[in-house]
Amino acid sequence: MITKNDINYLIDLSVKAGKAILDIYNSEDFGVEIKSDNSPLTKADKASNEIIEKGLKKLFPDIPILSEEGKEIPFEERKDWEKFWLVDPLDGTKEFIKRNGEFTVNIALIENNIPAFGVIYVPVTGEIYYGGPNYGSWKDNHQVFVSKKTPQDELSVVQSRSHSGEEESEFYSNYKIKESLSKGSSLKICLVAEGKAEIYFRSGPTWEWDTGAGHAILLGAGGYFVNKDRSELVYNKEVIKNFGFIVSAFEIQ
Repeated sequence: MITKNDINYLIDLSVKAGKAILDIYNSEDFGVEIKSDNSPLTKADKASNEIIEKGLKKLFPDIPILSEEGKEIPFEERKDWEKFWLVDPLDGTKEFIKRNGEFTVNIALIENNIPAFGVIYVPVTGEIYYGGPNYGSWKDNHQVFVSKKTPQDELSVVQSRSHSGEEESEFYSNYKIKESLSKGSSLKICLVAEGKAEIYFRSGPTWEWDTGAGHAILLGAGGYFVNKDRSELVYNKEVIKNFGFIVSAFEIQ
């Protein structure tokens, strides 16, 4: 179990990483590179990752770390991990480059391939989300819960700033949509966790570190997070990708 002191340490660590990101965000040079998968990488990703990895190793030396910026760990080496940190030091790099403020620091603890605890920090606003299935979930020290609406109600849905398409539209056509909200990064998951929306459907692939922290927080708030075929979404797979998912306030049939 994570203690109260551990939680405070993780929050402080994410804030420290967020400050390093903001220093670069407010500068003239992001140092943008393009990675092999065509996604962008900035100096802020690297600075945040260094702070988080150093901080986690200091307090939790026996727990391994799987990070977006250190992902080349062979499956043979990690397949027997019972517990590990899953880190996205800067989730929403495209949003960072666009300077729209919708990017986050994500730290998740995965136990037996399931998210146990997560922290999401929003550097531009200073908002912090944290929690997990055995802890409840919180935003800025106020407990959050998913919406109590049912699939038959008029719903608010979340759509990606950078990724949306035909399959998403088809999925949402099964519901009465009152409004559609757009956000970048893991903030989309947070909208459902705090009851501001009921469903977020993602048709395309994501990496495990994109969802780990949000997944934990959503579970702590009473929500559901499954693959788009309705099967359980688990972590530390041989290929560390998710191939579409559904985030919701209620169970999807």
